Amino acid sequence: MHRTNSTKIHVLCDALGNPLRIRLTTGNSSDYPQALPLIQGLDIHTVIADRGYDGDAVLRAIPTPFIPPQKNRKIQRSYDEHLYKEHHLIERIFLHLKNFRRVATRYDKLASFFLSFIHIAASMLWLK
Repeated sequence: MHRTNSTKIHVLCDALGNPLRIRLTTGNSSDYPQALPLIQGLDIHTVIADRGYDGDAVLRAIPTPFIPPQKNRKIQRSYDEHLYKEHHLIERIFLHLKNFRRVATRYDKLASFFLSFIHIAASMLWLK
């Protein structure tokens, strides 16, 4: 597995802000290909995500997406900006994960070890 010098953490959370699924990718990879693996196999009706997850395949897979359109889209679709403000739940997960020094400083050399500790830290969030 790749090294953790440049990695992205992708997290799916429930409506209460509890992490459900976590994926780790290289830092230069795009966000939107990770959306479908995160929601695959779950009965999800509404998804609130950052505009990095705006892709046609993702929009077709979700019945009610609240994803702002990319600025370079020719046709800008509308979205509920008030409901989109609920994406703070995912930002809070990252804030809590970074309270763990090992996550914030990325001491682990291998991504597999880094992801393992992220899972441990996420399980601690469930216990709060």
